Amino acid sequence: MFMRKSVTLAVLILAGAVCLNAADIAGKWTAQFDSQVGVQKYTFDFTVDGSKLTGKAISNIGGAVAQTDIQEGKINGDEISFVENLKYQEMDLRIVYKGKVSGDEIKFSRTVADAGGEEFVAKRAK
Repeated sequence: MFMRKSVTLAVLILAGAVCLNAADIAGKWTAQFDSQVGVQKYTFDFTVDGSKLTGKAISNIGGAVAQTDIQEGKINGDEISFVENLKYQEMDLRIVYKGKVSGDEIKFSRTVADAGGEEFVAKRAK
């Protein structure tokens, strides 16, 4: 009897830990923000597997549309991070994103090619 209660308690604790470790961000999120190259519009289509984040980043920068795979994606509680390797005007840019999830918003900061960057909010697509 004691063993069964111990196993049940352990399962409940692990289930709670998994819930605390992964924010519910699967699906599409949209954002629009100003940058050094003008207004950028993004759709992020996130796929989540435990603490691993993958998916696509679809950008529209001044009419130039690109779709890139999300790489190095991680989820830790309500914090996420990933990399977008974007080819823009014949330049290969490594863009690093860090975000904090709060309900249907993600507050992002991003660094472009180890230089400047932006802060913006993405919202869950309806």
